Amino acid sequence: MQSQVKDHENYLKSFEMLVANSREHQCMIEFIHTVLPDILARIGAGKNTLNMMGLGSGSGEIDLEILKVLHEKHPDAKIEVEVVEPSYAMLNKYKTSLSKMPGFDYATFSWNEMTAKDFENKLMKENSDKKMHLINMIQMLYYVKDPEATLSFYQSLLHKGGKVLVILLTDESAWARLTKTFQNQLYKDGIVDTLTSGDIKSFLDSKKIPYQNYKLQSLLDITQCFIPGNEKGEQLLSSLTEIIDFGKNAPPELKKEVLDFLKNPENYQEVNNRILFDCSTEALVIDA
Repeated sequence: MQSQVKDHENYLKSFEMLVANSREHQCMIEFIHTVLPDILARIGAGKNTLNMMGLGSGSGEIDLEILKVLHEKHPDAKIEVEVVEPSYAMLNKYKTSLSKMPGFDYATFSWNEMTAKDFENKLMKENSDKKMHLINMIQMLYYVKDPEATLSFYQSLLHKGGKVLVILLTDESAWARLTKTFQNQLYKDGIVDTLTSGDIKSFLDSKKIPYQNYKLQSLLDITQCFIPGNEKGEQLLSSLTEIIDFGKNAPPELKKEVLDFLKNPENYQEVNNRILFDCSTEALVIDA
């Protein structure tokens, strides 16, 4: 079995599959347009230039929504955006989306096709004094070897009054339970897929770092996972396990165990004959 994490083409397919079959992005966008505006209004007030960074920005949909709100709250400021994303396919999709969307003439973009760790090393090597008003770390801390150290480094880049936005699975979500249950069989390659928002909150509490937290309820339709040979169901299984062609490559007993877990009534809701798997996240807005 091979992980999708380092196969960017497969990872992009999985990402698109999850977005299409869950409300995860809609929940984040609702949060960005209802809760985040008041927070962003207090960032860099009166500044001529604001600095925003996206770490693991993927194809950019969420970062661009945040950028719109930041501009609405600071209409006279120019915004310099630093995008850090290791996948060429994702970065290219981000650039393509941006080129088709009018109205971002207030922002300039710097593109960095690299991991958060590589970008950290780059800044340290350059002895950079780069400072940020806002740093987005959305669903990305799973993919660094030391999430706490990564968060600490990037938090140190904040201007006074700046914020880091972290979004991760909640402890209570069924997907978090899935990763913890099968962490030894599935989630390897140096990633920390068992990480949850609770782990980060414990770290922040231990360091007495102030933050605000907001639960984002989200469900993933996994009905077709239980239809033998269904192509969409097989793709969803690969997305959930982060294994390329999980249904074909996993040992039969492991596939059965995963399906039994997904079928457990504790892990799903049934609505209109659809099986909905809990993939709720939590947003943490962390102070400088």
